Amino acid sequence: MRTLVLAFCLLFAAPALAGPIAVSAEAKAEATLDDLFLRLKKAQIPEQAERVADDIQHRWRQSGSATVDLMMGWAGDAAEAKKFDVALDFLDQVTILAPAYAEGWNRRATVHFLAEDFSKSMADIEKTLALEPRHFGALSGMAVILRSAGREELALKAYERVLALYPANREAQAAVSELSEKLTGDRI
Repeated sequence: MRTLVLAFCLLFAAPALAGPIAVSAEAKAEATLDDLFLRLKKAQIPEQAERVADDIQHRWRQSGSATVDLMMGWAGDAAEAKKFDVALDFLDQVTILAPAYAEGWNRRATVHFLAEDFSKSMADIEKTLALEPRHFGALSGMAVILRSAGREELALKAYERVLALYPANREAQAAVSELSEKLTGDRI
């Protein structure tokens, strides 16, 4: 009986004595990203907010795969050289290899935008936002596309979503001001 009680005590005491449970690297990265978003929301000085936004974007670019990172680099070089078809070939592979990597979809949305294929850009923006709803870059891209298509009320809502995440974003502030004035004037 004593042996059974001792075994029972050891069974339940061992996890408690083992110390804190190890937190996965992914959970730590997410916690850090959450902290960065909190800092971004609280930042009142635009330059300070830009630094935090840059830190967030740096995190987003980290795919966790050397292969994906290499292809993202090649895609960036091709897009910079205006070889959009080549960039899209690399980004198609990125989205196949790492379908949960939001920045791959966002980068592909950007290249589609640069190639003036706005419907494909919007589809990739939607995928980006499904994976990372706080992606203020994707929301900004969505707002630009909606505004250029004359869908100003929807563009305003997208810019407002940007400001909810990144209140010190000057471009979004200006766009919200312009669109609000225009839409208010249209209603009168």
